Amino acid sequence: MEEHSPLIKQAWMLADRLERLSADSIWAHRASGARGALLKSLENMESANQASLLDEMAHLQTIVRWGFRLLEKAAEELIK
Repeated sequence: MEEHSPLIKQAWMLADRLERLSADSIWAHRASGARGALLKSLENMESANQASLLDEMAHLQTIVRWGFRLLEKAAEELIK
């Protein structure tokens, strides 16, 4: 799993950032769901066998993209 470490590091960083969104933000509830999905996917990757690892990586990439979109929306809300 060493070659996937940049994505995993990015996912952990994103989970941390999603957790920090203000509860007053309309995006906080969605961010909570994205964070939970990230953590679940990271946990699944640790126990994945070689055959399912690529599927888990693809799933994690999808969740990371979703999480970054949520962060962008939350940031846009702050500058309005």
